[in-house]
Amino acid sequence: MKVLVIGSGGREHALCWALKASPLVETLVCAPGNGGIAQVAACVPLDPLDLAGIERYCKDEAVDFVVVGPEAPLVAGLVDRLEAAGIAAFGPSAKAAQLEGSKAFMKEICKTAGVPTAAYARFREIGPARAYIEAQGAPIVVKADGLAAGKGVVVAESVAEAVAAAEAMLDGQFGDAGAELVIEDCLVGEEASFFALVDGTTALPLATAQDHKRVGEGDIGPNTGGMGAYSPAPLLTPALCEIAMDEIIRPLIAAMAAAGAPYVGVLYAGLMVTESGPKLLEINVRFGDPECQVLIPRLSSDLLPALMAAREGGLGDISLRWRDETALCVVLAAQGYPGTYKKGSEIRGLDAADGLEGVTVFHAGTARENGRILAIGGRVLGVTALGAGIAEAQTRAYEGINAVDWPGGFCRRDIGWRALAR
Repeated sequence: MKVLVIGSGGREHALCWALKASPLVETLVCAPGNGGIAQVAACVPLDPLDLAGIERYCKDEAVDFVVVGPEAPLVAGLVDRLEAAGIAAFGPSAKAAQLEGSKAFMKEICKTAGVPTAAYARFREIGPARAYIEAQGAPIVVKADGLAAGKGVVVAESVAEAVAAAEAMLDGQFGDAGAELVIEDCLVGEEASFFALVDGTTALPLATAQDHKRVGEGDIGPNTGGMGAYSPAPLLTPALCEIAMDEIIRPLIAAMAAAGAPYVGVLYAGLMVTESGPKLLEINVRFGDPECQVLIPRLSSDLLPALMAAREGGLGDISLRWRDETALCVVLAAQGYPGTYKKGSEIRGLDAADGLEGVTVFHAGTARENGRILAIGGRVLGVTALGAGIAEAQTRAYEGINAVDWPGGFCRRDIGWRALAR
């Protein structure tokens, strides 16, 4: 088969890394890819949002199967377009991708399905939003309705902070994504991520993960796309996972089918484990990044048949095998991230890191130029390690980090601290 992966991040590198190992894959292509993906797949310079260009490429190059990594092309309708052209594609339709593309849509589906989540209200004008915030008090959560590259959520510790966030969003901080707000109660507990493959009616649980969103050690500072992750998440016990399936995943799937938007793809549920059980914080309609970099190395089954079965409605016939080891990923980011950062610095030592026992380096914001690897993004590398437990995986991951020679980068040195404490 000829398989095309859409995207350029660490998530897509992990997907390409797994798909390259499938005996079903004869040719693997990634659009646009990055400096690391180029080692396992042919990279073609297509913009993930160039839907017409991707369709044309798939027809011209006889692509058999497309795996869409990022959320933006899913929300834009890439899967719909490819399927309409007779090209098999993995991922939700644009209508189903509203679960991530519109937080208001997600909350309304949750209400319909009876899914436990935070109480909320929707606003398009600052006056009513301010009055609601003042009436509810703080802490309170202010969210831009649409896609905002992971930056459209503010957990406000004061009424003033919440009002300022609402004003900024409605004034265009995130463009059209902030034209409507969802303001919700601040749930108290510990966050973790639950993943499942869905074929429209059946959900196949994958694995759990826990990430570190804040830039600073001890989980302080601004939110980022993720500074590291580990899998499995000890917080999510088998009993809690079954509750998540029964009270969140299955009701959501049923509600989406009833709404005429059957969900097909990866369902990534961001959960808050509260004293009264897991509650849904958010839905993502794709593999997480960096969560994908710890899920995929633990999967011992061939990934491609599972993705194909989801697309074809056949997950009832699929079972997956998982390694017992823990996987832990540490993100190396450019100095200044998540604020302003420089591009173009060279990264050395990658072969040494990759050569360590249990360590795999996934590229995110890199480019290959004249045999050199250059940093061109904010989050640049994800150094992932497998170990017998969280402590061994963490030790190996930081050995990999220490082998990388990149003065222009930084990382958190405490990834996995919650699991170690537990």
